[in-house]
Amino acid sequence: AERGHAVTLFEKSRQIGGQFLLAARVPGKGEFRETLRYFGTMLKKHHVDVRLESEADPATLKSFDRAVVATGVRPRMLSSLQSSSNVTVHSYADVLREGGTTVGDRVAVVGAGGIGFDVAEFLTHDAHYEPGSPEELAAFYDEWGIDATSNGSGLTPRSAPPPKRTVHLLQRKKSALGAGLGKTTGWIHRAALRNRGVEFVRGVEYKAVSDDGFHVTIDGKPKVLDVTDVVLCAGQESVDDLYRALRADAAASPVFAIGGCEQAGELDAKRAIDQGVRLATEIETADAGAVFTMPVGWQANALKMVRDIMGKNSA
Repeated sequence: AERGHAVTLFEKSRQIGGQFLLAARVPGKGEFRETLRYFGTMLKKHHVDVRLESEADPATLKSFDRAVVATGVRPRMLSSLQSSSNVTVHSYADVLREGGTTVGDRVAVVGAGGIGFDVAEFLTHDAHYEPGSPEELAAFYDEWGIDATSNGSGLTPRSAPPPKRTVHLLQRKKSALGAGLGKTTGWIHRAALRNRGVEFVRGVEYKAVSDDGFHVTIDGKPKVLDVTDVVLCAGQESVDDLYRALRADAAASPVFAIGGCEQAGELDAKRAIDQGVRLATEIETADAGAVFTMPVGWQANALKMVRDIMGKNSA
């Protein structure tokens, strides 16, 4: 739209945001709401035609010159793990979307990547406050033992009450949990969950959910976890049905996929936004189906070398 194109945005839900809306529910990640506020403002400023509660289909898109499909991801469900009479299996998206209201007090979280840590964080907070509110700051100070008074020492005994839920954070790999988290923040997430009594378990094989609990093996030894709920954080799958339908239609306008629709994996908002921006700069001439991804590794080095040479030649 900033480049002069007439843009229409189809969104099947009642508000824009997608996975950002889920991420913003995690304690300490309320700043994602500011990202959505920014993009909402830009959509209005550049007169983008935003159609909420409108799901695009191939017939609808025939009248457009280009189509960019950013339909994101869905949680990967495990067919071997189904709810029983006493234990309910949830996706991480349902838990975050519903505010945890359907989750009991003894929970197993399957998958200890970034989403698994976020869900464990969410489930071990008994109260959820507005980001930046006095209540949120007071709870943070209590949890980490911070004395915020003007004449205090800066430190005080921790006084946060233990969470009401018992949480087991499980992963298949035998490596340390949270090894893939951010280098400067991973230790904080691990420490916070340990302080709330979350059990870290690795080397787990998931067998079945039955009335007596969650059957697993840990380092080859059978065990039944006495839980009320199992939350699956075992990756995502691309929601690419629309993209594939458009690509299969020879009469369709050029179509492109970005973000989770193009590649499912750990949720990566930076990659999705980067792809969108790069595509937008070349959308008039781009070949249908082309993917515009930020160069990394040797590609980035080669690109820098070319730019340096061009810069010297133009000097």
